[in-house]
Amino acid sequence: MRKKSIWLVLLGLLLVAFLAAGCGGGKAADKGAKEAEGDTIKIGFLGALTGNEASYGVETLKGMKMAAEELNKQGGILGKKVEIVEADHGSKLSEAASVVQKLISKDRVVAIVGDPTTGKTKLAGPICQQNKVVLISAGAVGPGVEEIGDYIFRNTLLDEVAAPAVAKYLVEELGWKKVAIVTSTNNDYSVGLTKIFEYALSKLNAQVVEKVSIQDGDQDFSAQVTRIKQAKPDGIIFTGYYTEGGLFMKEVRKQGLNIKMAGGDGLLSPVLWKLGGEAVEGTMVYAGFAADPANASPQAKEFIKKYQAANDNKLPDMFSAQGYDAVMLLAKAMKEANSTDPSKFKDVLAKTKDFPGVSGTLTFRIDRKPVKSPVYLLEVKNQEFVLKKAIPVEAPQS
Repeated sequence: MRKKSIWLVLLGLLLVAFLAAGCGGGKAADKGAKEAEGDTIKIGFLGALTGNEASYGVETLKGMKMAAEELNKQGGILGKKVEIVEADHGSKLSEAASVVQKLISKDRVVAIVGDPTTGKTKLAGPICQQNKVVLISAGAVGPGVEEIGDYIFRNTLLDEVAAPAVAKYLVEELGWKKVAIVTSTNNDYSVGLTKIFEYALSKLNAQVVEKVSIQDGDQDFSAQVTRIKQAKPDGIIFTGYYTEGGLFMKEVRKQGLNIKMAGGDGLLSPVLWKLGGEAVEGTMVYAGFAADPANASPQAKEFIKKYQAANDNKLPDMFSAQGYDAVMLLAKAMKEANSTDPSKFKDVLAKTKDFPGVSGTLTFRIDRKPVKSPVYLLEVKNQEFVLKKAIPVEAPQS
């Protein structure tokens, strides 16, 4: 515990140093605006291209590049070419702050898309807010993001909207009256999602018969599964990421339990079945996007077609779709503001209403939180995510 405390103190000091480096009335953002006055508008990518979060980052970057390519074919933004500046924090929280500072002060971006995770978005947010650079996460779904400041956005389906809808489906449609919950205690996303699921289940009079804790990076889950087995739940709600989720279900099957797992988009990756194999068949994952060519909107169908052409006929996932939409949202705001100055186009961005993205229709509430519907519940079948149910939701408006 002492080593962990020392590390947290050092990380806090590092963040303070970065914030101090960015002080001075948003000088880094001013430099970015001046840079955009030339022939290029730079939009930064914040995410992982290596490490255990690479699946999220790689797909987000693909979508961003697709959007930039389309915009440039149409003449760019305000007659200027769009350039995606990429960096890799390697799935390391300790590297995320330095990547953000580099994008702002050295690369001089006017906006950043990322991080796909809640924890790193909340680390990057104060740096972007201090430097007056727009940050829009195409993946963070946990609480406490928009509260950072008026330069901070996301275009995701919020857990506070999705989890209750999914909980209701699990309890009322699938008969999950007794539930076990697995939380990764060193993962902000997992901790936050567990709280939302617990509250939703209590409102549905479902019983949480066992709560077990793991940590990102763990590989041995025998003790936790033994406790779950003794509790005899109808299903498992796993609020962590795909790496641990796949391995956890292997242990579940090893101990002879024939129950299914459900969770948030932290499980949304092919790595889930690469690690879990047959053990994760039937696992349910909710997301803000599902590639359904037969029923998709015209713009979504076109996006899916272009993605497949560039990716060996594979279907896009939520992260690629939301990465694409994030860049298009920024482009729309800059065009309507007739400016690449973040202090100007952020106000236009905040007024977005009924934006027809490829990942769904989006409106920002007065607190800049995104409202999206429906919730797409996916199921693993033959090592693919297949749409199980589109669950309509009535998102809160205030």
